[in-house]
Amino acid sequence: MAAVTFAVPGSLDQPTGGYNYDRRVIAGLRQRGCEVEVIDLGDGFPRPTPETRDAALPRLRRVPAGQPIVVDGLALGVLPDAAEALRSSHRLIALVHHPLALESGLAPAERAALRESERAALSAVTRVVVTSPATRDILVADYGVPPEIIAVALPGSVPMVGATLARKQAGKTINLLAVGAVVPRKGYDVLIEALGQLTDLDWQLVVAGDCKRDRTTAMELAATIARKGLEPRVCLAGAVNEHDLAALYGEADVFVLASRFEGYGMAYAEAIAHGLPVVGTRVGAIPDTVPADAGVLVPPDDTAALAAALRSMMTDPGLREHCSAAARATPMPTWEAATQAFLDVFAPFPLPPAPRCPPLHAGPGSEGGA
Repeated sequence: MAAVTFAVPGSLDQPTGGYNYDRRVIAGLRQRGCEVEVIDLGDGFPRPTPETRDAALPRLRRVPAGQPIVVDGLALGVLPDAAEALRSSHRLIALVHHPLALESGLAPAERAALRESERAALSAVTRVVVTSPATRDILVADYGVPPEIIAVALPGSVPMVGATLARKQAGKTINLLAVGAVVPRKGYDVLIEALGQLTDLDWQLVVAGDCKRDRTTAMELAATIARKGLEPRVCLAGAVNEHDLAALYGEADVFVLASRFEGYGMAYAEAIAHGLPVVGTRVGAIPDTVPADAGVLVPPDDTAALAAALRSMMTDPGLREHCSAAARATPMPTWEAATQAFLDVFAPFPLPPAPRCPPLHAGPGSEGGA
């Protein structure tokens, strides 16, 4: 049975799009018969303590020589020394969701340091897997990664079928849904400022996202909501499980997110898969993720444009239905395709032992998921 190691920062159970991606791919590989070991590199990335940083290399060295190690970019980008130490003995594969230096709210010095650290780490890897063509282009243009070693593995979506795809008729109140951790990159401050200009309309907003990753940003967001008198209209639901999140998508009339950057935008893709009209930003991979007819995209950090787009979407039922129909008609990437992309990356390697992973529609004898 083929053996692969995934090295991730902290617990794999964390409720973010990046960790969900890792979990889905790992489960898919196991379903295809691959033996996948998961190594927890510790918490705090991309700002680990010196102790956590020093412990990473010994953990990775325990992986048998020659075996592929997929290292999540949230950790790899700040472990250039470990990557250099392992390059001659292991086949390192970087999984880059989005470059660390493109996180919002960084001081210029930290941004520059992260960029150089990630450039050095990526120079030591054998292959790179990214979650969008947009991220591939950034790594080639700004990080010096040869395009021939980069593979794109788009995140999959759980297909919605039958009645689930039939959007409910919006009532008097328009239910808005935003999904993503409460961190500066998601632009919740811009969203609340925009909604503060729309108090003449009848709307409610649910923010489904971890409020503990950046407590300062979460506290500032809550204070802004209170200052604008929007507490009766805005629910900060925190991190929610997949079942509850699916229910929120089903109850929503419009998906909105004011991201400052997305390496892919899994929440956007999930909204499209649920047939929701989208209001978002024209940045990073979002224009590739959201079809032109499925939503309205505005420049990031443009409060006035976001407020205007939301007003149009909330007051025009025809626009909402048009965007919803376009979303429902959009063919979405699958997790099976993402899994196959990883298998294709592993294929040139003589994975120990020799037998290849069974095909996707393997019979009852194939091993189950995570």
